[in-house]
This record gives sequence, structure tokens and C-alpha cells, in this order.
Amino acid sequence: MAAAASAALLGVAHAFETFGHLAPCTLCLKQREVYWAALAIGGLGGALGLTRAGERATRVANVVLVLVFLFGAVIAFYHAGAEWKWWPGPASCSGGAGRASGADLDALLRGAKRTLPACDKAAWVFLGLSMAGWNVLMSLALSGASALATLRPSMRDQPT
Repeated sequence: MAAAASAALLGVAHAFETFGHLAPCTLCLKQREVYWAALAIGGLGGALGLTRAGERATRVANVVLVLVFLFGAVIAFYHAGAEWKWWPGPASCSGGAGRASGADLDALLRGAKRTLPACDKAAWVFLGLSMAGWNVLMSLALSGASALATLRPSMRDQPT
């Protein structure tokens, strides 16, 4: 489930970038790294679950996923806080408007100075939450689901 959810969330992020022309800022890219890690850990845990290590490997993967998703929630919360001006974003994240186009690429190829999207400006908001805000909620939900999977009784403990 963690691998599938991570793949779906990465797909949504890339769709916003490709079809919505919303270039990711530095903190957006950091949040994606968390999902790439979770995708790998979830896939590896699922594959190891089919081996002799089975249930133990799956539990270890789930514990690691709890921590990875919590780390993702912290990064996303920091990003959302910078967008709400609760604290300053990183100095490396003070660029432009957060939109990219073919003309921007053409200008870059001709030697124009590159401007990065600003981390302290929400590029998209839905129901009052930016993508970083939604990412906080998704990361916490996935961390909770991973924790529940970790705490699930062993198959050996189930009545037959």
C-alpha cells in the first residue's frame, strides 16, 4: 500500500508539473524524495514479505515507513509554514513565480538567468490548503497506516 500510494502521489506531483506548468521549488523536490524512498522501501518490504524473512521483513519495512512518512510530514509542515509566513523559508528558495513554459526553457538555453520557484509562495491552493499542506495530511495518514500495519497481529497469532 505504501509503495502504491507513494507512486500515486509522485504521479500527481508530476502531473501538476507537466500539465499544470507548476515548477517545483526546492522544498517540493525534498518532499518528493521522501515518496521515492517510501516507494523503494514499500516495494522492497513487499518483495521480502514473499521470502522466508516474510513477516519480520514486512514489519521492519513498516517501521521504517512510519519514520519516513513522519519525516515527510515535517518537511511538508516546514514548507507550509514558510508559505503562511510563519517562518522564513530556506535562502535557496527565493526565486520566481513557480511557473515554467517552453519560452522559459528557450530563454534558459539562450543564456538567461534561471529563477527558481519561491518556497514561500503557494503555487496552488485547494480548500484553503496548499500542496504542502495537503502533503502534511497525506504523510501523516500514510505514517498512521504504516504504524497500524506494524501493530497488526501476526498471522501466526490468528486462530485457524
